[in-house]
Amino acid sequence: MKKHSAENEFLKIQIQETGAELCSLIDKRTGIEHIWQADPKIWSSHAPNLFPIIGALKDGMTYFEGKPYEIPKHGLVRHNKDIRLKQRTETELVFELIYSEDSLKLYPFKFDFRISFSLSGSSLQVKHQVINLGTEKMYFSLGGHPAFNICLFEKEKIEDYSIEFDQNMNLDTYLLNDDGLVSTTTRKVLENENSIRLSPEIFKKDALIFKNIASSKARLISKQKGEILSVHYSDFRNLGIWAKPGAPYVCIEPWLGIADTAETDQQLKNKEGIMELMPAQEFKAGYTIAIA
Repeated sequence: MKKHSAENEFLKIQIQETGAELCSLIDKRTGIEHIWQADPKIWSSHAPNLFPIIGALKDGMTYFEGKPYEIPKHGLVRHNKDIRLKQRTETELVFELIYSEDSLKLYPFKFDFRISFSLSGSSLQVKHQVINLGTEKMYFSLGGHPAFNICLFEKEKIEDYSIEFDQNMNLDTYLLNDDGLVSTTTRKVLENENSIRLSPEIFKKDALIFKNIASSKARLISKQKGEILSVHYSDFRNLGIWAKPGAPYVCIEPWLGIADTAETDQQLKNKEGIMELMPAQEFKAGYTIAIA
């Protein structure tokens, strides 16, 4: 699989061209690889890019102007081999995916999707740009799904790690049903607190899903070593936290949108969290991964 690299004095990244997926983020000061290396026995992705939907559709289907569309889970960018490197410098890589006749069969809009990975000091900025190339209003969601290695140091366990937010909050997670759809059932995760301790059991009922989260920063904390990294996501309203139960990684996922609810009417324009973009307009949103 073709990969592209960029680096500065602190960090080196690799992006696989298929899906424009961040597949390596190495701290040159310590030699630590911070991105999950996609062990196919556990979870065979690194950091999928989510567009134009997040998560699953009810019955795998959505409708627009009376026509059905089977958009794959997490959208059209993940696993896509039509993405191309648009420009590069020593410290930045920019990728682009433009609609095609094949994409129009799955998603009814003419789009230009661009994603850039830019290094600055010990931080990586991931920036998304969506351009509506069509003549009608476009509906879409957008998100990231980076998976970060944990259990980085000798004798560490999953329980030695936590996610710490930049403020105390009351947080409820929305539970998923057996079809991967968001239910109305919630479970209390935080009550005027700012830290979620990880455990092998925490994701047994799938992801933690937080809507309209007040926080704009989440830190990955090691009990032994302190802060490992942080994710800054002020451009995003929702946040997912997930891993395969018992796996030595955790995904911190900024979202503009959410999986379908069990009660959805399956109309794309009515989808919860869906965004609108007028013809010839562009939308930008980004998040930053800062290595401590």
